[in-house]
Amino acid sequence: MIPFLIFLGVVVAVVIVVGLWGVGIYNGLVALRQAVKNAWAQIDVQLKRRHDLIPNLVETVKGYATHEKETLERVIAARARAISATTPADKIKAEGEVSSALARLLVVSEAYPDLKANTNFTSLQGELTGTEDRIAFSRQAYNDAVTKLNTGIQTFPAVLIAGMLGFKEEPFFETPQAEKEAPKVKF
Repeated sequence: MIPFLIFLGVVVAVVIVVGLWGVGIYNGLVALRQAVKNAWAQIDVQLKRRHDLIPNLVETVKGYATHEKETLERVIAARARAISATTPADKIKAEGEVSSALARLLVVSEAYPDLKANTNFTSLQGELTGTEDRIAFSRQAYNDAVTKLNTGIQTFPAVLIAGMLGFKEEPFFETPQAEKEAPKVKF
C-alpha cells in the first residue's frame, strides 16, 4: 500500500509541475500576444491620423494640379482600401499602397511652384511628414513585438503547446517597396 501511495504522490507531483509549466507558457504567450495588439493599436492611431490628413492634402493639391487627376484618384482609392481593411495583413498591404500613392503625389507637387509656396500645403506636408515618422517608429515597435511573439511560439518547449492553445504567428509590417527605393531627383 505504501509503494502505491508513493507512486500516486509522484504522479500527482508530476501532473502539478506539468500543469504549472503549461500555465507559465500560456501566460507568457498571452503577454506577448497582448504586446503585439498594443503595438498594432499604436500603428492604428498613426494611420488614422494619416487618413485624416489625406483628404485635406488632396483638396489643396486639386486646386493647383487640376490635370493630375489620376494621381489624386490613386491616393483617394488607396486611402479607401486602407480604411476598409480589417486584418493586420490586409492593412499592411493597403498602407503600402497609400505610402506609394502619397509619394507619387508629393513628387507631382514638385512641378507646381505655387503649390509648394502655399502655406496650407506646406503645413499639411509637414504634418504628414511627422505622421510618417511616427508610423515608422510604431511599425518598428510592432515588428519588435511580433518578433518576440513569433519566436516564443516557435521555440521549445512552447512550440509543443502553442498551436493547441490557439497561438499563431503574426505578420510583420514591412516597408513598402516605394519606401525602399531612393527618391530620384532630376534637375
